[in-house]
Amino acid sequence: MSVSTKLSKTEVEALISGLEGADGEVSAAEQVAADKKIRDFTFGSDDLSLLGDYYALRVINERFARFSRTVFQPMLRLQPRVTALNPTVKTFEDYSFSSESFMSLTLARIELLRGNLMMVISPDLVSKLTNAYYGGNLGLSKNARRPEFTSTEMRMIEIITGGLIEALDIAWSELIKLEFSDITREENLQFVSFVDDTEQVICCTFEIQLPGTQPAAFDVIYPLQTLKPIAAQLRSRMQSDSVGSLSWTERLQNAVFNVPLSCTARLTTVEKSMAQVLSYKNDDVLPITINGPLELVVENREFFEAELGDVGGTLAVSLLKQNLKKR
Repeated sequence: MSVSTKLSKTEVEALISGLEGADGEVSAAEQVAADKKIRDFTFGSDDLSLLGDYYALRVINERFARFSRTVFQPMLRLQPRVTALNPTVKTFEDYSFSSESFMSLTLARIELLRGNLMMVISPDLVSKLTNAYYGGNLGLSKNARRPEFTSTEMRMIEIITGGLIEALDIAWSELIKLEFSDITREENLQFVSFVDDTEQVICCTFEIQLPGTQPAAFDVIYPLQTLKPIAAQLRSRMQSDSVGSLSWTERLQNAVFNVPLSCTARLTTVEKSMAQVLSYKNDDVLPITINGPLELVVENREFFEAELGDVGGTLAVSLLKQNLKKR
């Protein structure tokens, strides 16, 4: 016996009435969303979620800001405070629209990631650093629009960007070893060959506190596609105090061990009265007696007992034992 698959008249009417009610009534889910102000979300549309909370990148920026202070010290004759602001993600078109066309643009290739980064410095900051370097007033700035930098300012840009790239290399070395090469410089943002206008970039802004004038800032820009291969590392929480290949403790220990100390081999000690010392003249002979081992004195402290000897015809001192009691 075959079973009919057709809907009955009652079932058809119930289905049509349900559709009509759906058109005119609000569902329970929609009512809850409206009450709690819930909005729709499309996965992948949130750009900030691509690299997590940028924790490692923020740590790198803080280190770079700390290392970059020595780059500006020769110009300002002091180490200014450099603050790393939170990274922002925007399209390159939006960044270009909010920036001036005439800027100092330094591009460097990141060999490991097969991408580029761009360092942007405003002409006002370049002018202030140049004036301060040659003894001028740091507060002076060239407000008039100009088409290019002077030869002196170009040399100043080379010094600044070269030092900043070295500081950036050290700051990244804790997370991953990046090598920057093929450094080129431009002056017009419209003619720079960096990324397409629609591509997203990560803008890292660093604020410099200048003495006696308003703070200035410069930017370091990474293409988002360049940093995607190390997204997992950028989401990690770095907890280390090492810089380069040595930790802070090791560098402090090396610095202490390299402190120069004066060492003296004391043959003997002679006690004389003040009258005898004042009566001494040139060519007088002072007899001494060497009894027992010598004393090796380091910065007026007796550290070792020693005896005289020679090595290859050269006088030398052989250390016998540490003089712990007199230390």
